[in-house]
Amino acid sequence: MRDEELTDEQTSRFRRDGFLRVPGLLAEEEVDRFGEAVDRAVEERTRHDPRPLEKRSRYEQSFRQCLNLWEDQPEVRPLSFHPCVGRAAAALLETEAVRIWHDQALYKESGGRETDPHQDQPYWSIAEPRTVTAWIPFQPVRQKNGAVGYLPGSHRSGLREFANIFGSTGLDLDAFPETRNKSFDYVEAEKGDVVFHHGLTVHRAYPNTTAETRRAHTVIFFADGCTRSAFRHPSVDRPGIPLGAAIESELTPIAWPRPDGDPPPAPRPPRQPLPGWPASAAEKRQKGNSA
Repeated sequence: MRDEELTDEQTSRFRRDGFLRVPGLLAEEEVDRFGEAVDRAVEERTRHDPRPLEKRSRYEQSFRQCLNLWEDQPEVRPLSFHPCVGRAAAALLETEAVRIWHDQALYKESGGRETDPHQDQPYWSIAEPRTVTAWIPFQPVRQKNGAVGYLPGSHRSGLREFANIFGSTGLDLDAFPETRNKSFDYVEAEKGDVVFHHGLTVHRAYPNTTAETRRAHTVIFFADGCTRSAFRHPSVDRPGIPLGAAIESELTPIAWPRPDGDPPPAPRPPRQPLPGWPASAAEKRQKGNSA
């Protein structure tokens, strides 16, 4: 685990480009340990779905996606609230404290198709553009196994466009002057590196043409004090955050700094299981919280 803070050059580069690879932010041995924990969590979340890759939707062929692992996977929680990752996120957003929006595993299986171009923040109910995603790979990432490409400076272009990557081909790059005829920078990473990108940075990823799954865990942070927009999302709908109010609840706890250094307790589970949330686990936790 690296103790030093980000340099001025790194934070300046992030402000300019909207993405930043931080080499060796995490120790390789802890990456291995957390990778095994996320592997187990993904297996638990997806074991009810035996469909082969070719039978899944276009979106599902890009990756296996498992959200909010920190809620019901205690071994994953310390990774999502890792102090080195949270501190770096706060430095890049130039804020004293950050909250978690949600975490997710993104496992691009062998043969997985490309990830279509998009911006993240239009999917979230956060009004202010003060968001950053930490992308944590569990193995070396190269173009052949699904490296992510970023459009430099696109977070400063004024573009904030919802792209339907769920049922279509994502952002039409030719439709906007901010993206037309622009080149993506594809970032290769080593085990222990963390790649950060701004919530408005346009990005995409290569397909995985190797025989192994590209395994990555991501954590989305936002600056403490951000408020809710009109967009629907479980992170604000479940706790009933009203429009325009500060986003503060047990679902979006402070990720950094944490006074005791420990991850927060698990929140109450959703009344109805969310997509990708195992019903048995939710029911078990609901019974445990009813005492």
